[in-house]
Amino acid sequence: MSEEEFNTKVLGQQVRHHRKEAGLTLVALGELINRPASYLSQLENGHIEPKLKVLSDLANALNCETSELLSSDPPNKRASLEIELQELQNSPWRNELDLPEIRVGVTVSNEVLETLVGLYRALPAFPMSRTGMARQEAGDRARSANLALRTEMKERNNYYPEIEEIAIKDLQAVGYTGEGPPSEKDITDLAAHYGFTVERVKGMPVTARSVTDTRRRVIYIPQRDDLGVRGARSVVLQTLGHFALEHAETTDFESYLRQRIESNYFAAAVLIPEKAAVEFLNTAKNDEDLSIEDLKERYYVSYEMATHRFTNLATSYLDIPVHFLRTDPEGTITKAYENDGIEFPSDADGALEGARVGRHWGARQAWASADVLHYQYTTSDSGEYWCATYVENSNERTPYAVTLGCHSKDARWFRGSDTSRRLNARSEDAAASPEIIRRWEGIAWPSAAERSFVLTALPPASRDFTPFPGVDLIDVYRFLERQNRTS
Repeated sequence: MSEEEFNTKVLGQQVRHHRKEAGLTLVALGELINRPASYLSQLENGHIEPKLKVLSDLANALNCETSELLSSDPPNKRASLEIELQELQNSPWRNELDLPEIRVGVTVSNEVLETLVGLYRALPAFPMSRTGMARQEAGDRARSANLALRTEMKERNNYYPEIEEIAIKDLQAVGYTGEGPPSEKDITDLAAHYGFTVERVKGMPVTARSVTDTRRRVIYIPQRDDLGVRGARSVVLQTLGHFALEHAETTDFESYLRQRIESNYFAAAVLIPEKAAVEFLNTAKNDEDLSIEDLKERYYVSYEMATHRFTNLATSYLDIPVHFLRTDPEGTITKAYENDGIEFPSDADGALEGARVGRHWGARQAWASADVLHYQYTTSDSGEYWCATYVENSNERTPYAVTLGCHSKDARWFRGSDTSRRLNARSEDAAASPEIIRRWEGIAWPSAAERSFVLTALPPASRDFTPFPGVDLIDVYRFLERQNRTS
């Protein structure tokens, strides 16, 4: 075969195609040919050119001919699209524009691939000059990746059937048949299913949730004093998710973020199995008594994971569009999702992370609430919404609030929908009066609160510079107004 005919990317797709046809995981195939799963992952992604002996072993293990693996034709349309997108991304255009490389995972549909390939094909045959173009900063690229993924999640109602199917098969493989939470043994058996053992150790790196030795097949997690059983279940499954979904090492933020979303989804789908959870939620909906708290307690997960899982199932199975928020005590958004039409605050490019919700939103009102769960109706520029907010880890160093909400017309299905709390968060209601701004603008000089990470004080991308990044000046002006009234 000539060098022109041989293509490692086509070979990788042929191996992947035949492996899946044979119903083998990377680990299982690796055991048959005495090669680590990481080697096979690199091979399937076109990064390795195998020796003839390896090709022969692969053909025997996959019950096919070596000539089939060496065929220059992609095995199917999906493989053809993936290969073409990889080749197109090697063109000068992506480098000239400094765009991140898109690594195709299981959740990227054929339609998305066709669109990306079509857009690349439409580009002129010569590279664009960078003259006059500002180079994007890493933070801007991160925000753009967040926005693109959040848009994709909204279009899919935050529901990924491909990952649900993998989670179901894995639970069946370890003999889980119950309706409640998978046991600690189920999680250990699932790790063994992928060829791993789990060890608790001291001295874990402070920046890592887990560390995996892929050669010895060991997943290391913190000792019990540092990580409880509930947290350990999530961490182990989030780690296993990368292997269950056959993730490769990432080289850009978009791929990294997508893998985090997918592995977290996998963990939630295992801890809160789809079939039993949907039956449980449908019963609660019929009783008009849906509650994230009940889902949390039934499946022994954190409130945040229970809320995430509810957003996976709410629209597809309960016909309830929802929104999700995770915010800090100042109302700064760290995670957000919506498909119910609510308008989150955002920067000029549509990015949410780093933006701050208004003081009348439930996510901020909850911090002053005496109730464990803070329920309220909020009228915003985009309509009236109901929400429930829970302050999680309130005794820890970095507390945060988790909010689940929906349009007011769907609130009747939820516990707490009878709340009498109603606030206006429309722009005209939340704005400070011009008189207050005139009195204090240029006079107030606040010092920003201490933060554990200096960049959290920076505002989201904006065309206007504020002299006090991270400070809510309207809050400051109102504070000064109160002080002057009492003096």
